[in-house]
Amino acid sequence: MTEPQTHHTEHRITVNAPADVVFALIEDVTGWPETFPPCVHVDAERDGDRERIRIWATAGGEVKGWTSLRELDRKRLRVRFRQEVSAPPVAAMGGEWVIESDPSGATLVRLLHDFSAIGDDPAKVEWIQHAVDRNSGQELAALRAAAELRTQRGELTLTFSDSLRVAGAAKDVYDFIDRADAWEQRLPHVARVSLTEDVPRQQVLEMDTRTADGSTHTTRSVRICFPHDRIVYKQLQTPVLMSAHTGEWLIREVGEETEITSTHTVVVNPEAIAGVLGAAAGVTEARTFIREALGRNSTATMGYAKAYAEEIAGRAGHSAAH
Repeated sequence: MTEPQTHHTEHRITVNAPADVVFALIEDVTGWPETFPPCVHVDAERDGDRERIRIWATAGGEVKGWTSLRELDRKRLRVRFRQEVSAPPVAAMGGEWVIESDPSGATLVRLLHDFSAIGDDPAKVEWIQHAVDRNSGQELAALRAAAELRTQRGELTLTFSDSLRVAGAAKDVYDFIDRADAWEQRLPHVARVSLTEDVPRQQVLEMDTRTADGSTHTTRSVRICFPHDRIVYKQLQTPVLMSAHTGEWLIREVGEETEITSTHTVVVNPEAIAGVLGAAAGVTEARTFIREALGRNSTATMGYAKAYAEEIAGRAGHSAAH
C-alpha cells in the first residue's frame, strides 16, 4: 500500500521584538489560548526539552483535538513538533518554528508544516491546506502582536478565581455546568442558549447574557469537558472590551463536600475602553469592570449549581431515611 503524499508549507512574518521574547511565547503552550485565536485549550507534560501536548483548536470552522510531541532547541531558537495522534482528515502532520534575528534588529519567524491526508484524497488535501494557511496566518499575526505589545501584555492580562463549597456530589455540580443547554431555564442572567456537541465532550455554546443595566451581549465559546471534574472554554466571540477570554470550571471533592472554582483569564482590548467606559477610563478601570461583571455571573452560576446539587443530595438523604 502506497504511503500518502507529503505536502510542505512555509509561512513567515517579521516581528519588531527580540528573538528571545518571540521564542518564549512559542514555548509557553499553556498561554496559547490567550495568544493565538484558533487555539482553545492546551494540556502539557514536559520532560526537559521534550514535551507532549494535547491541543484543541478551531480549523476550517470545526473543533479539532490532537496530541503532539515537541522538542525545544533553545540555542538555535527552534521548536520541532510532530502530531502523535492526528484528527481526521489529517493522516500525519509535523513541522517547526524557526526564529532568526534580522540584521535590522527585528526577528524573522518561519512556521513550517509537512502533512498528508487520509487516503490521499484531493478534497482532504485542499481542506488541510486551507486550514493550515488560515491558522498559520492568524497565529503569526497574533504572535507578532503579542511580542510587540510585551510591555503592556502584563497590564492587559487579568486572571482571577471565585470558589464556592457545596454540600452535594461533584457529579451533580458537574452535570449542572455541563448541561449549559438548560441554562436559559435555570439561570436568570442567561437570555438565550444554543449548544451543539457533534463530538462528545466538545461543545460549541452561543449565549445571550443579561448585564447589570438590563442589556444583553452575545458570546460564542468552545468548551472541552473532562467528566466529572473540569470544563475549560474559550470565547470565540467576546464582548468588545476583551480581545481574549478563556476560563475553567474546576469541581473537586473536599472531604464530604464539593468545591467548585471558576477561573477567568482575560486580555483587555485597550482600544475599546473609551467607547465602553468613557473617555476618562483606563486599563485599571477596565480590569475592575471585567472582574466584577464576569465574577458576578460565574458566582451566580455557581450558586445555582450549588442549589441544584444540594437539592439532589437532600432528596437522596430523605429517601434513605424512609
